[in-house]
Amino acid sequence: MSEGFTYKKAGVDIESAEAVLRRVKGSIRSTHGPSVLSDIGLFSGFFQLPVQGMECPVLVASTDGVGTKLKVALLAGVHKTVGQDLVHHCINDIATSGAEPLFFLDYFACGHLNSGVFEQVVEGLVTACRNTGVALLGGETAEMPDLYAADDYDLCGTIVGIVDKKDILDGSAIRPGDVLVGVASSGLHTNGYSLARKVLLAHYRLDQYMPELSTTLAEALLEVHRNYLPLIRNIRQYSVLHGIAHITGGGIEKNTRRLIGKGLDLLILWGSWEIPPLFRLIQTLGQVPETDMRQTFNLGVGLVMAVSAEQVDVILQQCKDSGYQAFPIGRVIEADQK
Repeated sequence: MSEGFTYKKAGVDIESAEAVLRRVKGSIRSTHGPSVLSDIGLFSGFFQLPVQGMECPVLVASTDGVGTKLKVALLAGVHKTVGQDLVHHCINDIATSGAEPLFFLDYFACGHLNSGVFEQVVEGLVTACRNTGVALLGGETAEMPDLYAADDYDLCGTIVGIVDKKDILDGSAIRPGDVLVGVASSGLHTNGYSLARKVLLAHYRLDQYMPELSTTLAEALLEVHRNYLPLIRNIRQYSVLHGIAHITGGGIEKNTRRLIGKGLDLLILWGSWEIPPLFRLIQTLGQVPETDMRQTFNLGVGLVMAVSAEQVDVILQQCKDSGYQAFPIGRVIEADQK
């Protein structure tokens, strides 16, 4: 008599997944502080809100993924950086509103659960959370062989933070004459990889050393998405910011435009900063039109801060003191001035 069909034969190994999760529990627990009230393994995570000193605490949340940067990680066999990318991306999104991150939730989906890959990804998540004081509160691991190819996986996450209502940054303070200060990115961050891969991998191997990049192509493409929270914290302690834009999909102009109200426009001074070699290489090799470059990539600017003209020099010095390169990239104007 033939054996019946089992979940494991269908491609899902529950025991293996549980064994992997047991191995990473200690690492995940290292991100937990006194606000985390539940241990790993319950159906939900419990977090006690630190609202002391706040007049009107507001929760702030954001969800995102790493996109096709995961394809580069798979090809290069390097998975410890994409977890950091994800946490940093999500933290940056809520930090632009003035929020302090509290806890993070992750979702890892794959065709076949490779324990080595999964543990590297979790290592990256834990590293980023621990370095920023964020609790990795919970997550989900899904093995779906009929939906993903065996080696493929997807990764997304949700960050939850808190801000006092009176301290929310929503761009409402932006006025004509405000200067746009760009803060340097660490590379492509987590956007534009579908185009970058098509162009670069048609000409180079990932392990190939690139003199113009002073590193291998894989290292350049897997450079960790920069975390801007320490900078935002430092500047807000001493100076006034009118608005902050995280430069992700859509590029500098589209993301910064999300901040400005009716009657206002942006004047981006394209060419006023040095665009990193990686972006120029993509454009040259792929003969990518300038308009496509501008709306696909951050072009070396990962964050844009709108500040009063009187405070520009102070802000630039604070960026430098915090270890971030910054430079004016344009200004806010009245809509009829363009």
